[in-house]
Amino acid sequence: MSAAAGAAEVQRSGVAKQVTHWINGKPADRPAQRRGEIFNPATGRVTGTVDFAAAADVEAAVGAATAAFPAWRNTSISGRTQIMFRFRELLTAHQGELAKIISSEHGKVESDAAGEVARGLEVVEFACGTPHLLKGGFSENVSARMDAYSILQPLGVVAGITPFNFPAMVPMWMFPVAIACGNTFVLKPSEKAPSASIRIAELWAEAGLPAGVFNVLHGDKAAVDGLLEHPGVKAVSFVGSTPVARHIYETAARGGKRVQALGGAKNHMVVLPDADLDLAADAAVSAGFGSAGERCMAISVVVAVDPVGDALMSKIAERVARLRVGPGDDERSEMGPLVTAQHRDRVASYLDSGVRQGATLAVDGRGTPVLGERGEGFWLGPSVLDRVTPDMDCYRDEIFGPVLSVARVPSYEAAMELIAANPYGNGTAVFTNDGGAARRFQNEVEVGMVGINVPIPVPMAYYSFGGWKASLFGDSHAHGMEGVHFYTRTKAVTARWLDPSRGGVNLGFPTNG
Repeated sequence: MSAAAGAAEVQRSGVAKQVTHWINGKPADRPAQRRGEIFNPATGRVTGTVDFAAAADVEAAVGAATAAFPAWRNTSISGRTQIMFRFRELLTAHQGELAKIISSEHGKVESDAAGEVARGLEVVEFACGTPHLLKGGFSENVSARMDAYSILQPLGVVAGITPFNFPAMVPMWMFPVAIACGNTFVLKPSEKAPSASIRIAELWAEAGLPAGVFNVLHGDKAAVDGLLEHPGVKAVSFVGSTPVARHIYETAARGGKRVQALGGAKNHMVVLPDADLDLAADAAVSAGFGSAGERCMAISVVVAVDPVGDALMSKIAERVARLRVGPGDDERSEMGPLVTAQHRDRVASYLDSGVRQGATLAVDGRGTPVLGERGEGFWLGPSVLDRVTPDMDCYRDEIFGPVLSVARVPSYEAAMELIAANPYGNGTAVFTNDGGAARRFQNEVEVGMVGINVPIPVPMAYYSFGGWKASLFGDSHAHGMEGVHFYTRTKAVTARWLDPSRGGVNLGFPTNG
């Protein structure tokens, strides 16, 4: 039974679903020693359980991927691409189903969840171009009757460790490129939203992917550390908070693995005095509160350059008042609940600390009306703190929720100093009608992804995603050509095929003659 069918069965019968690992092409049959609860954030109710991996489960998943690797790496590039195209068609056909699964466990509205799947699909489509992406180089006659060429080869078993906020998109930043390049994959998704990964595994099997090439291992830190320390895992990709990214990087690199670990963010949106303030206010609200602010590319700080602060704040507050908060499966909803009660309470605490430390609570989301039954869901409406300064906790910390901070600065230079002093460097944006100012901003700002009148500058799949400073550990960004290079290694070959009409032995170095 698919994860979606299982969720429907829960609704009809009241029996909780049970999510287990996907190993070697099928659900695991090993009894779980530990399990976690799965919640519906809109109701606060437990809807099922998810198995947590023990050491034996880690060994089984890596073992299945190891066994599948020789045949998969030797499958023709055309053969791998055909499976990738079939997988792409199945994902497209089941996009709505996946959106419902994501919404039921994460809480985001279904339209947002469908958009997440669509962005992940772009990486699958990029990976369908593997025959072109894996072309090496060739040079004829580098020396006397000698040729040289380079080839890209897969690493082996690679692992992906992904967060709760994008249960489909972030894994699809990783495994389509890894698998298309000839690697086998073990995914460790968030235990808070595990079901989408199992439905994706079912679609891979339906597309014809051989057993063991794609595996899913559920669990907590024990599962993560098991993958980081396993000698059979050659590379690890991660997206999450900066403290965990640092742990992933240090642990995996110490074991000789390749690592790309994308960490946290504190994304600034600079609004210059010449900007279109209606456009800027629309952008601040959509980028700050989409997906309930639970995304690493959310705008969390609007930097208003004098004298636009008051006018911009007025427009932002006006738009926030119109946002409709409600369950993800209600078509009227524009923003859903947060993922857990603990996370909701942590996010809400920044409203009180912000006021204590001198900020103005311009919009308090704790009393926001909720469409339908509020119940025991994990609700917090969109909130705005004005006149925030860098010494406040609400500015220093990655809140990861629907709290937008507004900082006011006297000049462009002061805005740049504010961004430069921040330890994160994930994404940023500038709103202006001055092309010269925009060009200066993109050149000077020390941030990995920049938007010009675009609030969430997530690159298209054929570019690469990743930040600078404490937002990235490792040298490679996700997907695009950096993703291809991360999941392959280059082998240089020098070849000589002797002309049968020429004889003799030469023990010296090759020459240019």
